[in-house]
Amino acid sequence: MSAVRIPWRGHAAALRIDPVAAAIAVATALFHIATARGYGWFRDELYYLACSRHLDWGYVDHPPLVALAGFVVRNTLGTSLVALRLFPALCAGATVLVAAAIARQMGGGRTAQAAAATAVALAPVNLSLASVFSMNPIDHLIWALMLLVATRLMVTDDRRLWLLFGALAGIGLENKLSVLFLGAGVAAGLLLAREGRHLIDPRLHAGGAIAAVLFAPHLLWQMAHDWPTAEFVRNATEHKNVALTPLAYLREQIVMMNPLALPLWLAGLALLLFARNGRPWRPLGWAWPVAFAILVFQNGKPYYLAPIYPLLFAAGGLVLEGAARRRPAVAGSAVALLAVSGLALAPLAKPLLSEDDYVRYAALFGMTPGSDERKTLGRLPQFFADMHGWPEMAAAVAGVAAALPPEERARACVFGQNYGEAAALDLFGPALGAPRAISGHNNYWLWGPRGCDGSVLIIIGGERADHERVFADVGEAGRFDCVDCMPYEDDQPIWIARGLRVPVRELWPSIQHYI
Repeated sequence: MSAVRIPWRGHAAALRIDPVAAAIAVATALFHIATARGYGWFRDELYYLACSRHLDWGYVDHPPLVALAGFVVRNTLGTSLVALRLFPALCAGATVLVAAAIARQMGGGRTAQAAAATAVALAPVNLSLASVFSMNPIDHLIWALMLLVATRLMVTDDRRLWLLFGALAGIGLENKLSVLFLGAGVAAGLLLAREGRHLIDPRLHAGGAIAAVLFAPHLLWQMAHDWPTAEFVRNATEHKNVALTPLAYLREQIVMMNPLALPLWLAGLALLLFARNGRPWRPLGWAWPVAFAILVFQNGKPYYLAPIYPLLFAAGGLVLEGAARRRPAVAGSAVALLAVSGLALAPLAKPLLSEDDYVRYAALFGMTPGSDERKTLGRLPQFFADMHGWPEMAAAVAGVAAALPPEERARACVFGQNYGEAAALDLFGPALGAPRAISGHNNYWLWGPRGCDGSVLIIIGGERADHERVFADVGEAGRFDCVDCMPYEDDQPIWIARGLRVPVRELWPSIQHYI
């Protein structure tokens, strides 16, 4: 029987993985659930919850799926940290499971699957991104599923799987546009590996059409709103993201995936690109250098490439398993080394230690606080610093609002300089009696003044002189200080501004801030 005629139900075998790898996947999810509280709320989590209260087909800086996920979580489990972070924990466990399934499709047994599962579970970047509710855990899972489908397709030559690949791509695009990097990598890989027969296959085109149909609502939203994401990406590339040379970008890949895991994924990449037994998956192997080149050229953040590594770790597991046949002790030692080193690096990637202990632990590794954005840092890296200060900021603003005369308090609004400040007031403010929040940052600008007339505005931060250009009366009414938050959020004045000089509808276009 021709491989092309394999029935659909035969592909369910792709998910039958070794019990050891399955146990690693379950342990991954449980580990993230047990450590879900971390240091506190992360800036972007607050924003995604705000977006979940304004469901739409798009947002300035992301497609709609993460907001929909936030809506479901908020209306079922609530908005506690544990409730919100259960979702990324389950995504992380599922991604580990799929990584092992990819190894299985390549012919890998227990060793290959365990190596792939361990490497994916404990890669520092994966530990970080699964710590908070965001687009990224969903993105990692969708990439892994697309790679599993593509791997299966290359094994069976069942090109109907391009339909499933396209459906996953369409869903992925409604979560994060970076799925385009994988699509471009696979398309280029088919050409470079001389597998052009796939490119002219109508089932691949049908898969592309499915992806386009699923992505169309967001695309139409972009058109209706004058392509805000294009402006956001342009501003972020030019003014926010740290520019890296190809060598520096590669160095970041090595660090974020665990330096001791480098031999595993490098061996996997070599197998996919050059080895005879990697020939069936050569088009997928080319996806890594193609996506790498695109991201370097576009000044993309290093972690944007992280979702492709389940493929490389799976292929590397195959190489390790082959070596273990000649030297059985090699496999166990290698997997143990991945596990021990991954656990040792975990406190540097995920909030497991107190702030003081983290600083001491990082010093043992010679690490200094880092960020992939052009921001001044304190003693914590930006990822950790952005988990500090939000409830306290809302409380400080609520205290200023409480001191207003009742008639002014009824008309007051809060202006945040960025979506983190505004979203913190949206989440914590109602219980504290704080006014509603507005901002000109990203989608807060699209949501407009939200009924605020500008007659009494509580402003977080900024300069008095700038505020006095548009308000008749500006006075400092309080101050917000935070420990270990991002320095630009610390020691911020809280102003009371009265007497807006121009109508809100005339002022609003000038405060748009997409970055």
